[in-house]
Amino acid sequence: MIIVTGGAGFIGSNLVLGLNQRGYDDILVVDNLTNGAKYKNLVDCQIADYQDKNEFLLKLQQDFYSATSIKAIFHQGACSTTTEWDGCYMMKNNYEYSKTLFHYCQSHKIPFIYASSAAVYGSDNNFKEQLDYEEPLNVYGYSKFQFDQYYRRFQNKLTAQVVGLRYFNVYGPHEEHKGSMASVAFHLSNQIKKSNIVRLFEGYDGYGNGEQQRDFVYVSDVVAINLWFLDNPQISGLYNTGTGRSQSFNDVANAVLAYHQQGQLEYIPFPEHLKGCYQSFTEANLENLRAVGCDYQFKSVEEGVQLYMEWLNK
Repeated sequence: MIIVTGGAGFIGSNLVLGLNQRGYDDILVVDNLTNGAKYKNLVDCQIADYQDKNEFLLKLQQDFYSATSIKAIFHQGACSTTTEWDGCYMMKNNYEYSKTLFHYCQSHKIPFIYASSAAVYGSDNNFKEQLDYEEPLNVYGYSKFQFDQYYRRFQNKLTAQVVGLRYFNVYGPHEEHKGSMASVAFHLSNQIKKSNIVRLFEGYDGYGNGEQQRDFVYVSDVVAINLWFLDNPQISGLYNTGTGRSQSFNDVANAVLAYHQQGQLEYIPFPEHLKGCYQSFTEANLENLRAVGCDYQFKSVEEGVQLYMEWLNK
């Protein structure tokens, strides 16, 4: 059995589909369906069972599951809302829950592959998996940073694989339920269909209009990296998961416009509430990922957005 927490979410459901494509269907999906719309992400998935995240943790602690039957746990579940400032909720959901799963996996020698985030780097532009370059700008980033720190305390005495994947700006199918936190590509596609106008932020933090740059990574590439580590259980560590190539928001907008072959680009004032807690530039440093033998080639914005638009508009 493979367990995927957050399996009804954006990356989690794509991971389940990726596992299905490999022939795995003995999959336990763990999630919180308070937002019932997420069920749609599982309709195309083949799974063995679904479990609420709180019930799952309780059963895990009661040894309800046969640990020897668990091939791996992919921990994708988290509150990923970067504008959420309830620190108690964030740390309980993203940090304490992760610690419980981590210790369970270590106790039973189960591979544990979890979602970290590029948000741990904050405004530092080095993007290397080293403490010196980590300075989160919000409590979401801190919750991911703190669990990475917790893992580091044990990294020299592991009983089984532990991999933290620092996701950069992921976009692609199954993110509709994320609302305001869905990708810019998703929102721009909706805008053009509604008003024939796409809108980006004006210049900020030394960048021109729409020229803030991010490492935009297509979700199927993120799935591929997760599965690569499943295939290589001897490798542990923290690894950036992005393309290694920063591109501007203008690049995303132009790719959306090129697909629709219509529309205009406008710029709106940069929101006051984002100033000081916004990453204007991200770019994954892939040295560590390449050093352990992963030579996977990531899609460019132009390639990924084309695939995504085809899926969104089918």
